[in-house]
Amino acid sequence: MFTDLYLIYIISGIIILPCIILSVWASTKVHSAYAAFDKIPTSSDWTGSDAARMLLEKNGIYDINVVKGKGKLTDHFDPRKSIVSLSESTYNSNSVAAVAVAAHEIGHVVQKKKGYLFYNLRTLLVPITNFGSYLALPLVILGVILGLTMATSSAGNILVFVGVCLYGLSTLFTLVTLPVELNASRRAKKMLAETGVLQTEQEKKGAEKVLSAAAMTYVAALLTSLVYFIRFLLYVFLLTGRNRNK
Repeated sequence: MFTDLYLIYIISGIIILPCIILSVWASTKVHSAYAAFDKIPTSSDWTGSDAARMLLEKNGIYDINVVKGKGKLTDHFDPRKSIVSLSESTYNSNSVAAVAVAAHEIGHVVQKKKGYLFYNLRTLLVPITNFGSYLALPLVILGVILGLTMATSSAGNILVFVGVCLYGLSTLFTLVTLPVELNASRRAKKMLAETGVLQTEQEKKGAEKVLSAAAMTYVAALLTSLVYFIRFLLYVFLLTGRNRNK
């Protein structure tokens, strides 16, 4: 059994390594793209906060506040507080990168307003995924123990199955998050093009590079989460398989 576990660990480690490399590369690409176009001011002289407020108004949204947050690239939309929080590096900056990031967050606001399917699904999954992440492993362990100690393993198998499903919610969440982020970026590009915030081809291409680089981080996150889920499944199947053979 320990040999099998060790083999799974080695194989999964080999598979996970490229995902980790991809994640690091994607993160580096985001920061490098942002740094490059954070030095290029918009011809319109719009700041991130100016663009965010203007885009909200253009979409007929007046119940969302744009506030200044802390840090760098910590920008986010909080639907519970009805705020778009722009990081210090975005709020007062008139760079192409800042405007692109701000528009992306407004893209999320528009998703909520228009009832975008994947946005609503992700919102629904947030509390369930958080709850499931705490219970998944304990339920699997308890299920394996019951399978070892009880005459029938039905109860244990049920708990293991529920645990696996709960663990898989995190992968489902990252899967749903990907189209949400891609769609928000597409909305951002369209809104910036329609409003004339970005006027030159260099500015438009710069914003596209920043948004595309950010999207790669979510692709990497999905692949990594999927690999971890597969490894978890292999561990569970090995443990429950050993129980059935005893």
